[in-house]
Amino acid sequence: MCRSIKTLRPPVTPDATEEDYRAAALQYVRKVSGFRAPAAHNREAFDRAVDAVAEATGRLLGELEVRGASARPARATA
Repeated sequence: MCRSIKTLRPPVTPDATEEDYRAAALQYVRKVSGFRAPAAHNREAFDRAVDAVAEATGRLLGELEVRGASARPARATA
């Protein structure tokens, strides 16, 4: 498990930002790829993966309904 990825859903983190999504995505991609930083020939694939995971994270958190709290409006993703 990626220990440095924090919970981003409300109410744990009510004000998570796109930057938070991207940081979590970067940690995830680093973990599953086994690379802290990719070689030049893998950079494009690595960056696309980070973008896709960050987008999916934003979509997920925008669609989750937390019991006892009103649903958070969906945020636009990059």
